[in-house]
Amino acid sequence: MDEKRRDMMSNEPINKLLLKFSIPAIIGMLVNAFYNIADGIFIGHGVGPLALGGTTIAMPIMMVMMAIAFTVGTGAASAISRRMGEKNIKGAEKVLGEAILLNLIINTIITVIVFAFVDRLLILCGATELTMPYAREYTKIIAYGIILNSFAMSTNNYVRAEGNAKVAMISMIVGAGVNILLDAIFILVLKMGIKGAALATVIAQICSAIWLLYYYIKGESLLKIRVSNFTLTKENVKEIISVGMAAFFRQIAGSILMIIVNKSLVKYGTDYHVVVLGIINRFFMFMFMPLFGLAQGFQPIAGFNYGARKFDRVEACFKYAALYASIQSIFAFLVMLIFPKAIISIFTKDPKTIELGVEGLKMIIWGLPFIGFQIIGSTLFQSIGKGLESLILTMSRQLIILIPLVLILPLFIGIKGIFYSYPIADISATVVTFILIMKEREVFNEHKIQGEF
Repeated sequence: MDEKRRDMMSNEPINKLLLKFSIPAIIGMLVNAFYNIADGIFIGHGVGPLALGGTTIAMPIMMVMMAIAFTVGTGAASAISRRMGEKNIKGAEKVLGEAILLNLIINTIITVIVFAFVDRLLILCGATELTMPYAREYTKIIAYGIILNSFAMSTNNYVRAEGNAKVAMISMIVGAGVNILLDAIFILVLKMGIKGAALATVIAQICSAIWLLYYYIKGESLLKIRVSNFTLTKENVKEIISVGMAAFFRQIAGSILMIIVNKSLVKYGTDYHVVVLGIINRFFMFMFMPLFGLAQGFQPIAGFNYGARKFDRVEACFKYAALYASIQSIFAFLVMLIFPKAIISIFTKDPKTIELGVEGLKMIIWGLPFIGFQIIGSTLFQSIGKGLESLILTMSRQLIILIPLVLILPLFIGIKGIFYSYPIADISATVVTFILIMKEREVFNEHKIQGEF
């Protein structure tokens, strides 16, 4: 890292630095979120509500694909940030090379598995006779882009880790822009249906990957991709996976959760309840993408300063990030509380789907004000290399709290139990997050007493 960027990370006022890193990430995530909304609108209006249900059924498989990218991406980015804080550029480049190779190996295996067992996987995810045709066609095409999509998602983390958030932002804008344009052409003009939506996504992933490769090949990056670094070492792989494991379990837990939820929705409700939850999840992603952008801006700052032993700056950065995240969470909650019918109507004009959607949205939103604090808390532990704590936060919400609630509550209150499970889990997980953050704060205070600044 050159001296100018090192000085910026070490000495620039934290609030200003956080905004400098977060705003490009937030813009990129918002564009990506807008694509997700647009994609849902094109599918909902151009193909039909059951096609939206098909993409919801396919989502657990896609989340497994994303799990690899997030695992390697967040784990390697944390290691890269800390090595740069330690002025170990060669070490950072070695992590970069190993992360790219690791991603390639794992996602090649995932691609083969998806093609070989697509129908069995979709049945496991809750596909019915009505949704299977859409889910199958969508998943088969999406599988062609697994490797490139994972490369783009994980590499964005490496680019941010070296302090170049704008390049990552442009990568996301390129991908989302191409996707939206091709959705309109393939679905509305060429009438390609769900096949068009999937094909647009794959082509967009290719464009994002090409942009990031160009960034490295052109030589503008501080870190270089070197063929000599394309060998795996036990130490680096262990570090990448241990730190990124929280992200992996978050995605895998989310995938398992969606499988259970999809099956429960069909059991206690109808296929249209699957459509409804798919719509709600899309809007959630739109409203909360700024939080993930904020977390992505927060991570390299916290990781760098932790590596540089500037614990006061890590603590200050967390406080600002948690404050901004909480404001966004409360805003999202209020929007969904006040405008539920308008939100569902964006995706469909089907009266039955709108009615069920409004009912579901009114039940599911009550834990939303706390989500921002959860996300920043988990990101803090990833940033400073404490994968266990981050893993605990992930496990507590989805596996330990939410999944049992989804299985138990419907036995007593039917379909409503599925929707009410979400706010109960969010509030409970917030308590766990707060406890772990307070314990970590005690560690930082010990460093202050010992004069480690």
